[in-house]
Amino acid sequence: MENQIKISDNGPLAVTGDFQLVDAEGNEFPKKAKVYLCRCGLSGKKPFCDGSHKKGGFESSPRASD
Repeated sequence: MENQIKISDNGPLAVTGDFQLVDAEGNEFPKKAKVYLCRCGLSGKKPFCDGSHKKGGFESSPRASD
């Protein structure tokens, strides 16, 4: 599986592939093939998304440009 970070419109970062997710102290989170990381700051399960962006009105739809 190719490593990818996909920015969801008005939602989380979807991270897929072979990756390590570590906290600021270097502790590794359990390994998974795909995780959704919070971008809105409202999640009660940080760094993971719990869907709070939907109720919180988070809006962000960045696009890649040249």
